[in-house]
Amino acid sequence: MSSQPSATMHRSPRPGRKVTDFLSRWAFMVPAAVLLGAVLAYPIFYTIEISFSRFDLASFSAVEWVGWENYSRVLSDYRFWESMQVTLIYLVFALPTQIILGFSIAFLINAEWRGRSVVRALFLIPMVVAPVVAGGLWRMILDPLWGMTTYFLSLLGLEPLDWFGDATLAMAALVIIDTWRWTPFVVLTATAALLSLPKDVFEAAEIDGAGWWSKLWSITLPLLAPIIAATFIVRWLGAVKMFDIALAATYGGPGGATNVVNLFIYEEAFRSLHFAESAAMAVVILVITMVLTGVFLWGSTLLEERF
Repeated sequence: MSSQPSATMHRSPRPGRKVTDFLSRWAFMVPAAVLLGAVLAYPIFYTIEISFSRFDLASFSAVEWVGWENYSRVLSDYRFWESMQVTLIYLVFALPTQIILGFSIAFLINAEWRGRSVVRALFLIPMVVAPVVAGGLWRMILDPLWGMTTYFLSLLGLEPLDWFGDATLAMAALVIIDTWRWTPFVVLTATAALLSLPKDVFEAAEIDGAGWWSKLWSITLPLLAPIIAATFIVRWLGAVKMFDIALAATYGGPGGATNVVNLFIYEEAFRSLHFAESAAMAVVILVITMVLTGVFLWGSTLLEERF
């Protein structure tokens, strides 16, 4: 008599109940999946469709399949490759500067000294400023006639710099503005990483007589290596989309010196009305970004396994 209830309790669920559980779980995910498909998947697939088609401005839609014709035009356009080169120069200078500066500042404000909480709060201000506002603000600061930098240079007896009239200075200005805006994000990430490091390791190192530099080089940096790599990947994904600051500060000038690829795509699409070619450019950039991000993630995994 007692064995029958036990067998009933351990009996597997009926197939109908399994189906019901499966459907009920996925029912909660359907709204999120539909929203994600609407705001992400549909624009991507529609852009891919346009890139392989002839775009009709009258109906504002893809009307004729042309295969790889748009891609052939894009890959043979020297202006596209010049904008890619400008973007590469910007990334090479901006990303390492932001990572090095951000983690260095995090080390300084993580030390025990009065007022560091206020400094931490102040460092968050540039991050919440809109990119267009940041670009316009720095354009006024760097103005060769009325800008604040011109005033300080005059106090030192130096001539004003034409930040937006010289190709090299314009790129430097773009890197400075982007670094000013996004270094606080790196500082915030690095500060959280530093606070999560195990204290017992540093205490043991101090007992063994390790100095500040030894602890930094032999303990802190190896422990932070995966975090540094992850922060670099996050900033890479944000920096490769550079558009709004360049639009507000330099508008791609002078002579295309700061015409990053996303600004060039915008100009081709909404100024020249070459929507099909612009869609092809966007797909090319998407593929390159995905490949490089995969490489960076692979490198980040190797760092995690090593340290």
